[in-house]
Amino acid sequence: MSGVSTETGMSTGRWRQKQRTRQALIDAARELVTLGTAPTVEHAAERAGISRTTAYRYFPNQRSLLVAAHPETVASSLLSPDVSNDPGERLQDVVERFTELISDTEQQQRTMLRLSLELPDAERAALPLRQGRAIGWIEEALEPLRDRLTDDQVHRLALAVRSATGIEALVWLTDVAALPRDEALALMRWSAQALLHAAVDVGPPPSGTGHSGSLAVPPPTR
Repeated sequence: MSGVSTETGMSTGRWRQKQRTRQALIDAARELVTLGTAPTVEHAAERAGISRTTAYRYFPNQRSLLVAAHPETVASSLLSPDVSNDPGERLQDVVERFTELISDTEQQQRTMLRLSLELPDAERAALPLRQGRAIGWIEEALEPLRDRLTDDQVHRLALAVRSATGIEALVWLTDVAALPRDEALALMRWSAQALLHAAVDVGPPPSGTGHSGSLAVPPPTR
């Protein structure tokens, strides 16, 4: 029995050491991203004090490292546990949390945005920024609208909200429009509510293209 316990303890110890090594590489990559760089596996290994050979066992290429280092939470939901069934309150809850995440990790988000524009198509598609996690969070907030909007209309509304509340919007509002960060975040949150009210009070989002190639906006429903 003692032999089995020893082997189990050694196995657990090795597993924990591997987890610590992997996390050290991720932490190093995040630090480098915060500085505005797109770290390679070699750079992260050097910063973490880990050999390159060992680092490549955990992350075979830069893309896999950047995916692991992305600051976006892996949570399946951003809704508060006690949130109501009101679409406006639910959307406000999600958008506030989402924009806080964007603001708190702005430098990392900016680096990921730059990579999503610079990398080859195949590599860009694999980046977390291109995975659409926020769309799922927003659609969950809009779930009560499914009794009056189609699934496609809810999805398009979520796309519109995401376009107004992500890192892309923050970059434009602060860098181009020269708004202070707090005002930019407030405007992003206001835009989300404005889009929701437009969908409910004016008409659902466009669902196709007209003959001119522009999106055909449906007539008001009320």
